Parts: sequence; structure tokens; C-alpha cells
Amino acid sequence: MGFKVTVDWHTSPAAEGEFNRDHQVKYGSGQSVEASSAPEYKGNEDKVNPEENLLAALSSCHMLTFLAIAHLKRLPVSTYTDNAIADLGKNDAGKIAVVKMTLNPEVVFAEGIEVSDETIAKIHEKAHANCFIANSLACEVEIKH
Repeated sequence: MGFKVTVDWHTSPAAEGEFNRDHQVKYGSGQSVEASSAPEYKGNEDKVNPEENLLAALSSCHMLTFLAIAHLKRLPVSTYTDNAIADLGKNDAGKIAVVKMTLNPEVVFAEGIEVSDETIAKIHEKAHANCFIANSLACEVEIKH
């Protein structure tokens, strides 16, 4: 199984001695996103940046894995919201990298479904251990719940 994206950039006007960082990311699903670098790296703050894309991939993958596990345990989820954060810093090699990602999921189960904090923590642990994206990352991932 493989996945595909197309990143498309064309030259366009920019400040003297600079280049325009705006580009388009086209996903294999047919979706397109206007992207740029982060504003701190001379990008456009109105467009998605690679660090946000990476964080979204982790958060989405963790959520989908959590929902699958909850479904198998017959624990219907009503809502799942994650206000995730990614931190840039220097890795062990001294290179700038995403050094930590923190997920802050808030899960509400269907009315009448009581789930202990211990069970929720175990589902999050299992979701993290089985998330394809988490298993592909070199940085620390923290899950607060």
C-alpha cells in the first residue's frame, strides 16, 4: 500500500533577495491545500505549513486509532477534539526539528456510557502504540487526557 501527494511550486514575485514560499499540496484523494513555510521562516501565515501538516497527521491518526479501539470495545464516542501542539527545537544532532508533539484529546462518550479514566488511558496507550504516524516519528509524543 502506498500514498501519494504532489507538491507544486512556481516562481512568483517576492522581496528582493528572497523567494516566494507559497505552494500547493495535492493529496491523492483529490483534495488540495494552499501551503507555505511557517511565518517565522518567511512564509505566509494564511497557509498551512509543513509542521502543521505533520502535527495534523499525528493527531488524526491517533484519533482514528482511538475510535477504532473504542468501537471494538463497544464504547461509542460522541465527540473527539484534540488541540495538539508541536514544538520546534534542536535534535540530538543539533538540527532544527519538531522535537515534541503534545496531543490534548478530549473524548466524550455517548450518553449513558460510563468509561473510567483508567480505561481511557489504556485506549490512548494502545492507540499510540498502533498509530502508523506515531510509529514513524523520531520525536517525543506526549498524550494528555
